[in-house]
Amino acid sequence: MKAMILAAGLGTRMRPLTDHCPKPLLPVAGKPLIVHHLERLAAAGIHDIVINVSYRAQQIIDALGNGERFGVSLTFSIEETPLETAGGLRQALPELDAAPFVLVNGDVWTDFPLERLALAEGDLASLVMVDTADFHRRGDFHLDDRGRLHAEGEPRLIYAGLGVIHPQLIADLPVGTVAKLAPLLVDAMQAGRVGGWHHLGDWVDVGTPERLAELEARLVSDSASS
Repeated sequence: MKAMILAAGLGTRMRPLTDHCPKPLLPVAGKPLIVHHLERLAAAGIHDIVINVSYRAQQIIDALGNGERFGVSLTFSIEETPLETAGGLRQALPELDAAPFVLVNGDVWTDFPLERLALAEGDLASLVMVDTADFHRRGDFHLDDRGRLHAEGEPRLIYAGLGVIHPQLIADLPVGTVAKLAPLLVDAMQAGRVGGWHHLGDWVDVGTPERLAELEARLVSDSASS
């Protein structure tokens, strides 16, 4: 299975840290945030990775190269302007082929075991979900007792920015379209074609300088105690 890491955002919530450095390259515990993803994907046996880039794209490309030193093979999908998640996936589809692929938001951190990621037959997506947090109390979707996701229902959970996507979910979008992923996921949920996992372990939405600092402190502390 291939993977795609979303790294094309402007990082506006991270300013001023992102004024001169794209968010995926911000250091956490001694290495860029995106390198944590590359290393964990490699450890899980996922070596072919596509990264979409836009803001300060060349910095990311120069920093990561072909991925060999991280144990992976990298391909970059360059967006002149950010296409949002679904639009970015559609543009990168030729590099992802026709099989389901792992999707990773570049600005999250989690200890979810990537080896568990899989897609049930007939499904268009399967998403890792986590408990609601102060910054998003409403949550995104409802996960029922059978492991199926719904746009409506209680209790609500947050999409963790990690999952498996079938190319059919976004294949009908015209190339170059600016499109969000959520409406496509909702349509697939209404058709009963989206599963999910409730992850109770660590997860951080690294969306602000404060949460970046919290993650840094956590990882440094874990490293010191191990």
